[in-house]
Amino acid sequence: MRISKKTADADLSRRERQIMDILFARGRATGQEIQEGLADKPNYSSVRTILRVLERKGFVRHFEEGLRYVYEPTVAREAASRSALQRIIRTFFDGSAKEAVAALLDPSAFHVSEEELKELARMIDVSKRDRAKKERK
Repeated sequence: MRISKKTADADLSRRERQIMDILFARGRATGQEIQEGLADKPNYSSVRTILRVLERKGFVRHFEEGLRYVYEPTVAREAASRSALQRIIRTFFDGSAKEAVAALLDPSAFHVSEEELKELARMIDVSKRDRAKKERK
């Protein structure tokens, strides 16, 4: 079962998002590996329960590898990252992509190389051209 981009993140609790973050970072993991990756080390039974919930929701699937269940995300990483970024922009930047980009360009917070700045400028130019084409149609 595939999850739409629209719901790829909206239906997840904080703990479910943490587990999905671990799965995206690792690609696949056992319940024990996920438990070890969580900062506050919940008990194993709690982790397995949340994994079953994520599986019912269609966000993860499991397969057996020897005597262990191994879990992997069913949601494309790109869709999940886009959804997470939208959530961050809504939560911390009042929905303003401009404010989010400004925060990323703040030299006291991040180092953006000259090469990266040139690439960002190129991406902005492409976006402007694409938008202009759509508006002419």
